[in-house]
Amino acid sequence: MKNIHQPSGFFIGLLLLIGSIVCAQAQDPRFSQIQSSPLQLNPALTGVYPGDHRLATNYRELYASILGDQPYRTLAASYDARLPLSGGDYVGIGIQALRDQAGIGNFTRSTAHLSGAYLKQLNSRYRGRGADQYLVAGAQVGFGQYSVASNRLWFSEQYDQESASIDWNKPAGELFEQIPTRLFPDVNAGLLWYSLFEDRKSIYAGVAVHHINRPDISLGSFAAERLPQRWVATIGGEWLLGQDLSVMPAVAHLRQGVYASTTVGTQFRYNSREWKEVALRVGAWLHLSNAIEQGFLQDAIIVGTVLETEKLNIGLSYDLTVSRLALANDTRGAFELSVQYIQPSKTRRPKVNCPNF
Repeated sequence: MKNIHQPSGFFIGLLLLIGSIVCAQAQDPRFSQIQSSPLQLNPALTGVYPGDHRLATNYRELYASILGDQPYRTLAASYDARLPLSGGDYVGIGIQALRDQAGIGNFTRSTAHLSGAYLKQLNSRYRGRGADQYLVAGAQVGFGQYSVASNRLWFSEQYDQESASIDWNKPAGELFEQIPTRLFPDVNAGLLWYSLFEDRKSIYAGVAVHHINRPDISLGSFAAERLPQRWVATIGGEWLLGQDLSVMPAVAHLRQGVYASTTVGTQFRYNSREWKEVALRVGAWLHLSNAIEQGFLQDAIIVGTVLETEKLNIGLSYDLTVSRLALANDTRGAFELSVQYIQPSKTRRPKVNCPNF
């Protein structure tokens, strides 16, 4: 007779903790570099940058220390441009795409959107007085699709108790008749306000709602599963501390269904005149997430840096786990890389004065 050992309390707790993380990841994926994926964050950021064209790419790898060669991987890319209108107003247009994979079952989320925004100039600086202010309204229309590799999963009916092994030839007994899901429509919208007082002194605030139409994302022949709306609120700015140094605080709050998280922190930006078009940012953020009945708890500390050149911004960050999961992953959370290419304006001065994000 085989001896069946009862798992320890720590092991059970670890399984429950990982299970709760998987449930949270059933929500939309997120990036730690909150301002480096602008069209994923808020449609109203379409066309808001100091240049003529922008291309942004993001890559995030989560929990490789636990899941080995099958971690959560998120890849996003976007392109946007801006067209002038009369009276100092502009129209931003763009396109974005995202692909997210999770776990051994290759649960995959793929989305693509067309993005548009209207930049309304509220007032502008004249002879060094006042501030540039813009109110931006944006919207996105697109589609998405979810899928899972069911042949890589096993279920209870495939477990052979006599051999204590999985018989992959046995039927799973599950209703996976339609994998992947049908293409579903998806609609997002957002608002942004920002004001520039002078060079390297600015403030901005924005709010966005994603999945306004709450699309059906159910797999197989199951009952309809509506994707909860995702609300995102951001506020931040830049303030000059000295001739070469400025501080860039930022806060982003996300809520989707019962899941909520807040990322708060700051970057310090150094731009020496000797470096000409090169600047360096170094910063840290605290990520908080809710534990339903326990309120907000510390989840991770994010450390990162951004190298700015005339055309390229390259960002690197790492999430250091500070929750109970640190017992399992030795604080090793997520690695993230972002690259933004911004084509400078052909005129001496940017067509639109924009804050640094």
